Order: sequence, then structure tokens, then C-alpha cells
Amino acid sequence: MAATMIHRHRLATRVWHWINAVAIFILIGSGLGISNAHPRLYWGRYGANFDHAWAQLPRFPAWLTIPASYNLAISRRWHLFFALVLGFSLLAYMIVSLLNRHFQRDLRVRRRDVGTAHLRADVRAHLALRFHDPEAPGEYNALQKLSYVAVIFFALPLVIFTGLALSPGMDAAWPWLLDLFGGRQSARSLHFIAMVVIALFTIVHLALVILAGWRNELRSMLTGWWRVPE
Repeated sequence: MAATMIHRHRLATRVWHWINAVAIFILIGSGLGISNAHPRLYWGRYGANFDHAWAQLPRFPAWLTIPASYNLAISRRWHLFFALVLGFSLLAYMIVSLLNRHFQRDLRVRRRDVGTAHLRADVRAHLALRFHDPEAPGEYNALQKLSYVAVIFFALPLVIFTGLALSPGMDAAWPWLLDLFGGRQSARSLHFIAMVVIALFTIVHLALVILAGWRNELRSMLTGWWRVPE
């Protein structure tokens, strides 16, 4: 019996996915390198060695940082360049996805998606390694919708705007950014928290891709065509 193939991902989604994957990987690595310069997090406007820190971060090992050897200047260069890549690619993706109705068609969260019974059923299906609805295999399930919406519309914008608040140049142009986040150190703390959320999402995403059949999932994100599992 021939396998059923459906076109699941449009070109804009596939291009943004791979640009975003590279940018996130480099931003996390370079950001951990920057964190090693002062591994403490504060709330408010000020933060120095003798101020009270709400979190003492570990010193991240060389295999997690970019570059591998401690070099704050190079870490910042990588971080700032790929922050621009992340920000402008997200903006372009959002514009295109509104125009081609990808958000409205595929990621719209309906009332039934957040119902307790529906969410419980989705969790049970995931635990049983069933990741799609046989009656509508091309649709995203409720957990996918909620996680993608949380990352695209909340975590990524938060990490971008808190990053802008950490730039002295942007503070001069948009001084309201620091007021919005309660000070530079609060923005830095929120920036780190958003990064952790994105990193955890990435780990879970990769694990589910492997469990769902990485060849099929990889092909769909390269060509757009996805084979419906039997």
C-alpha cells in the first residue's frame, strides 16, 4: 500500500525554521560565554559583585560556550550579530505567516484545544507516542499549538526586547525599555529566563522529533512533504 504524503510546511516556515535553529544555537552558546563573565542575576537597575543576587549561575563548561575558550569580546560579537538575525527573521516570518494565514489556519488556539478533557487526551496520546490525529494528520495538536504560540509570541519577543534593553545604544534611543522591564538587571534576568525556556523547548522538540521518526520529520522540514504514519 502506497504511503500517503501531505504537504505540511510552507517554504517560509521551512526557511525560518533553519535560520532560527542556527541563530538559537549560536545565541545560547555565546550567551553562556557572556554569562561566565559575571554569573549572577539581579533585580532592579544595578548589579555588581557586592550587590545581592537572586541567582548564582554555574560557570558553564567550554563545550557549551561560543567560543570554547573564554573570550568575552568574541562572545559578544557572535551574540549581537545573531541577535539581529533572530529578530529580523522572526519579524519577516510573522509578516509572511499573517499574509498566507499560516497563524490563523494552523496555530489558532480554539476553545476546545484548551479544554481539560482535550488536553488530557493529548497528553495520553503523546505518552503513547501518537503525535497526530489519524482523521486530520496535517493539523497540529493542542500541545503543539500551545507550545509554538508560547515560543513564537511570548518567549522569542521577550528574549529580543530584553536583549535590546541591555544595549546602551538602544537605551539612549528607547529609554522606556528599561522602565518597561524595571531596570537593566531585571531585563538581564528576564533575558536569561526566556533563554532557558527556549532551550528547554528546543530539547523537548528534538526529543519528540526523534520519537516521531526523525527521517520523516526532517524530510518534511526540508521539502515540505510529510508521510502520514500508518
